[in-house]
Amino acid sequence: MLVSLNEYARAHGKSGDTLRRMAEKGQLHSAQKIGRNWVVDCDEDYPVQKRNVQKKYSVVSLFSGCGGMDLGFTGGFEFLGKRFGKTVFDIVWANEISSAACKTYRSNLGDHIIEGDINKVIGQLPTAADVVIGGFPCQDISVNGKMLGIKGKRSSLYTAIVDAVERLHPKVFVAENVGGLLMKKNEESLNKILEDFGALGYRIHYQLYNATDYGVPQTRERIFIVGTRADVPAFKPPAPTTSVPITVKEAIKDLESRAQDERFSHIWSLANVSGQQGNRRMIADRPGYTIRAECHGNIQFHYSLPRRISMREAARIQSFPDTFMFPSKLRETERQIGNAVPPVLAWHVAKSIEATLGGANEARRI
Repeated sequence: MLVSLNEYARAHGKSGDTLRRMAEKGQLHSAQKIGRNWVVDCDEDYPVQKRNVQKKYSVVSLFSGCGGMDLGFTGGFEFLGKRFGKTVFDIVWANEISSAACKTYRSNLGDHIIEGDINKVIGQLPTAADVVIGGFPCQDISVNGKMLGIKGKRSSLYTAIVDAVERLHPKVFVAENVGGLLMKKNEESLNKILEDFGALGYRIHYQLYNATDYGVPQTRERIFIVGTRADVPAFKPPAPTTSVPITVKEAIKDLESRAQDERFSHIWSLANVSGQQGNRRMIADRPGYTIRAECHGNIQFHYSLPRRISMREAARIQSFPDTFMFPSKLRETERQIGNAVPPVLAWHVAKSIEATLGGANEARRI
């Protein structure tokens, strides 16, 4: 009898995303795609894994948004002609409160995302995970916000990541936020965050990253706080991959002559110049300005065309591959892209964590 891939996955204690990849690779002989959905014969034996298959590490993702960090952590995508290979990580559980962002996530990354307030669904966490990741809300920390720090209602949600780490005791955790967390005004907030994570017994490393140093065509600064368990080697951050930033023209020039295409998210705001943020015109031979989530249509203007940049151009500037689709309308897509962690930057951080965990395995063999 044919059943959905998700039913088959649950029956064998596996994630639907893992089974989908196996079906696509032909590892499930009876699997077939009917419309957009995969089905498989419920009587087919689960494929025996080869002995030398690389170990996979399970990942729980909080504040997942549309999936920028999660895409980076799993890899297997192309951006501007460069391949970012699969990693050793497998997202087994993710959470996001935005219904629209969850829809985008499911369209691109799988149905393992749980929609809802993290404080209400945290009881649904799996019993264990190797890695916990999350970019907690930054509105109260950003220089464009009210600068309330972790006393603000939204940025105080970092405690959900602390809670998840305490429950799951992963080998590694990653918490991401805006560079403004390192400002003097946020010193108390940063110290409290580091204290709370450190109290769980983790070795803490935090660093400011400029996305342009890692092949993202955008001047976006973000802090990554990485904690490693006592039995795991210290985290070594990824070294910058380039000293010559990718310019915005290099990133989006091929879209200049393309007509509007809603399916491809190549649509743009018609908002006139106003006194609010986002009215700068990009400079062709420099990386793009930081893509913001709450620009209310006032996203920056194209470097040469008489219009604001399109959502697909914004996605390119954030390093999303063109295969990543946004099923929402313009304003919601704008918000999702601006809130995301650039996948390429996340991939480089993930590869360094992969090396860290590889070191842990080597130490056990010795």
